[in-house]
Amino acid sequence: MSNSVHLIPFGLSIIDHNWGGIYRGGSYLAIGPRKSGRTLLGLQYALEAAKAQEVCLYFTNMRPKDLMIQAASINFDIQSYMNQNLIIVVRVAPPNDIYEMANPDGALVEYLNDIVTVVNQYNPSRIIFDELTPYVGFRNIGLLRDAFLRTLETIEDRDITSLFVVSEPATERAQVIVDTLAQFCTGIIFLKKDITKGLYHGGKIIISPNVGHNEGQFSSEYSIEPYKGLTIVSEQTPEPPKVEVFDAPDATNIHDIRKDQPRIEQKEEHTNEPSKPTSPDMLAFSNFYNESDFKLILNNQIALFRSTGQKFAIMTLKLDQTAQAKGLISMNQLLNTIKLSTEKKDKICTVENKIIILIARSSENSIANVTNKIKSNLPINDPAYVANTLEYISVLSVEVNETVTSADNMMNYLLLGENGSENYVPLNKFTG
Repeated sequence: MSNSVHLIPFGLSIIDHNWGGIYRGGSYLAIGPRKSGRTLLGLQYALEAAKAQEVCLYFTNMRPKDLMIQAASINFDIQSYMNQNLIIVVRVAPPNDIYEMANPDGALVEYLNDIVTVVNQYNPSRIIFDELTPYVGFRNIGLLRDAFLRTLETIEDRDITSLFVVSEPATERAQVIVDTLAQFCTGIIFLKKDITKGLYHGGKIIISPNVGHNEGQFSSEYSIEPYKGLTIVSEQTPEPPKVEVFDAPDATNIHDIRKDQPRIEQKEEHTNEPSKPTSPDMLAFSNFYNESDFKLILNNQIALFRSTGQKFAIMTLKLDQTAQAKGLISMNQLLNTIKLSTEKKDKICTVENKIIILIARSSENSIANVTNKIKSNLPINDPAYVANTLEYISVLSVEVNETVTSADNMMNYLLLGENGSENYVPLNKFTG
């Protein structure tokens, strides 16, 4: 990767105005439901690359004619850029009947490997994969994590900027898959369709940084307009922390990825499961999990640490029941305080009177930073209230090391073990 990291235009004003663009060599994840404008967003991203005379690989399972019509709807003559080899459309065969195979995850890994193979062949400046959802329905989340991380690192090492489009998760399992992808991406773009406005009339867009983009998270109303695509209606301040149809492309300009093994669209095998609860503020990025899902994510973090050395930390806050009896602070109020004090990439779980926080990418001062934010984000800022309340909140932190073997061991220490209980420190005396 080049030593010089700089920003380049994305092609959407909320990103280019507020963040100054996207990072060259960064990886971005766009999430949204059907008919929310995801493909138009990808086309605007590809058009921005072509206008800058950059080569963009466009992975899609759409029919060529359909892609041409979509591009024409925003006055994007994609054929002309294809003729100049600035846009290279790579048609990916859908993964048919994959769940009938003995090893479906192995076949899905091959799809991710295909991305790298094609990237090596064409050496683009940007890639877009619209959409990735059918190709990441792994049964083994750890395998998905490793395969996706390997794909990203290969792309990023060549300073290629990537945009991956996925469907909005509708089940807890799908949410875990999206979270697994999101934790390695530079930023997240979420499209929340407003169903009251009809199929194609827009909704709300939220851009959330994972790495860099210190300007923070922004949201805005967006609409889908003829000739223009996604347009921003009204931008909000950051939260603290005539349509022409072009001829179909020549066959020589469309490249197919085909495999001997049958593949299908990802089955929504979990469609009967209840959706993960979210609030309007958290949308699809809710970082609250039940205990079983939290353990799954924790095991993934442990495996990531063992394979890459990526450190993380866990801290547990225990609320004394006396605080609620005295009317000082409730569990819900403490949860809201923690929400304000943590980042989207961090994961949160509640067990009885304890709140567990997984700090996904920790540094030397991560735990101290979170505890200090918690102290300053309590419901009331009065010093006497703060001092009194902190006496009833205690904290225990654990940083990952080579002795950590499993999520169960860490959770038992934090929740059940006598040593864990003895090691809790009142928050007003905790220094991180």
